[in-house]
Amino acid sequence: MSGAAPPRHIWLCADDYGISPGVNRAIRDLFDKDRLNATSVMVVGPAIGRDEVASLKAVVRESPRCAIGLHVTLTAPFRPLTMHFRPLDGDMFLPFPKLLAAGLSRRLDPELIRAEVALQLATFHEQFGRLADFVDGHQHAQLYPIVRDGFLAAVKQKAPEAWVRQARRNQPLLRRPISPKAILLDLLSTQFRRLASRAGLATNPAFSGAYDYSRQVDYGALMRTFLDDLPEHSVVMCHPGFVDDVLISLDALTTTREIEHDYLASDAFPRLLKMNNLTLG
Repeated sequence: MSGAAPPRHIWLCADDYGISPGVNRAIRDLFDKDRLNATSVMVVGPAIGRDEVASLKAVVRESPRCAIGLHVTLTAPFRPLTMHFRPLDGDMFLPFPKLLAAGLSRRLDPELIRAEVALQLATFHEQFGRLADFVDGHQHAQLYPIVRDGFLAAVKQKAPEAWVRQARRNQPLLRRPISPKAILLDLLSTQFRRLASRAGLATNPAFSGAYDYSRQVDYGALMRTFLDDLPEHSVVMCHPGFVDDVLISLDALTTTREIEHDYLASDAFPRLLKMNNLTLG
């Protein structure tokens, strides 16, 4: 008689390291508790100085199975690293709806996107002393038309061994709640994966973790749906954090970050992983 199937490995990735000290602290706390195995770093964020980088490197050093990636940031209220990036809203990137609209109407220059992503990758390398393990995008900007062309060209140039994140769920749309956002992400991800494959870049096989952050939610119940039927090496996105003034000034996603942290730090989360025969190890 054959034994039980070995657990499937997934990536539980905390986005936005570098957006604020409170978010950084919550992410490191979950690494300490073995409740995360990946985080993506905003090198344009206000909380990514030498001490915050050193603290993350130290906690991940104790957990060598963990990955650190670049959270490419191309939307407001953040500012580009390159001098001649366009279009801008004042001195900041465009808000994400305007960036998406500009991509759909082909009013973006992929070379300007490539240069900005390449500099963010180089900045990550300088800060961490190594290349990013993976590359994703704040507000899924890496999937947008035109943006994805510059994004993939930069990763191919600067970090060709990194995998890049797509946002298509493993389940067909008919087996899950259908929303305009889910349909859009699936369509954009299908095109993104095709282009990434053509460039010789690996992608995650499936993705989950997105939900309506403006509504009061039972995050434990949501996590049960996120983990359902995930294949090996899928990515589950999360946004744990402790709310502070820096976060409030930059992002509408605030108190839900504390709800996510509390659930992931609880005993319920490892029980759910075991029930689904999943591991972060």
